[in-house]
Amino acid sequence: MPLLPSATLLRLVWLASPLEAAVPSTPPGCEAGTRHLELTEDTPREALAVCVHPGLPTNFFFDTKPRRVELAGREWFRVMEAETGLVLVPTVALGDGERVPLTVYFQDGMAPASARFVLVVHPSEAARLVEVTRQPRTLASYREGERQALAEARQCREDKARLETRCGGQVGLLGLVAQGMLGEGGISSKDITRSVTSRPGNTLTSTQALSYRSATTRREDGRKRVRLVVEQELRNTGSTPWTLAGAVLVGPQGVEWEVLGVWQPEPIAPGEKRFIGVELEMEEAAARGTFTLKLWGQEAGGGGQFFDGVSFP
Repeated sequence: MPLLPSATLLRLVWLASPLEAAVPSTPPGCEAGTRHLELTEDTPREALAVCVHPGLPTNFFFDTKPRRVELAGREWFRVMEAETGLVLVPTVALGDGERVPLTVYFQDGMAPASARFVLVVHPSEAARLVEVTRQPRTLASYREGERQALAEARQCREDKARLETRCGGQVGLLGLVAQGMLGEGGISSKDITRSVTSRPGNTLTSTQALSYRSATTRREDGRKRVRLVVEQELRNTGSTPWTLAGAVLVGPQGVEWEVLGVWQPEPIAPGEKRFIGVELEMEEAAARGTFTLKLWGQEAGGGGQFFDGVSFP
């Protein structure tokens, strides 16, 4: 695996990812899971709230063909229109609590001629299936609708799984590491392969290592902060597979810095080499000097793995 050839403009992905996010309660009228909505001519005309979440597909299924779909901020969604359905996948550009109007107009001339929704960005959940009917349906129709909706949902899950496989389920700098897209665009890198050493007793040996530092940003409290990443290729010299579970970075004075996230595409089998990555944030002044990276594995009794000599650009 080459060590990360290019980042280009994807630095914007890192800049858009939040460091800390409070988890608000579910917005009023916004329910996750499956929604079944029956509309009649007398149905109130207010917009119906539907939960959405960045990266998760929400499937709409109608009992007739839509004539037109009006979606505010369409550029914030990946939109897939089917004959009697609609799949929406919000992007990370949308923040928690944002509301996006959606209106669907039907072409069969029956009342009601349209349905209005408001897509509410939820911090963790989404309505996976919203089934909209405007008239009594036969059992056969219900079964056919369920079959189509399940087929579309299955396709969306497969698409989502492929995207997650490409980036290892990561966001921020680790998302760029997973895709091999760091090294340019305002993010500096440093080859620390020769300086990083594995402590005696480790069952992992560092064979390659790079570190990354983002451009400095100033927080609301006035402090200057930087994002940091350590990427290592590790060889498993033990007798069992090893999977990364957590990490801390220990400073020169013994101060421990908790990481924001870890990345590992697959376990490291005995005798094999694989890449891992960790990401953290700290004050700019504290990011100088030499550190020790401590890793924990998921396997019971594995103990810590210590790597001295870590530094940043």
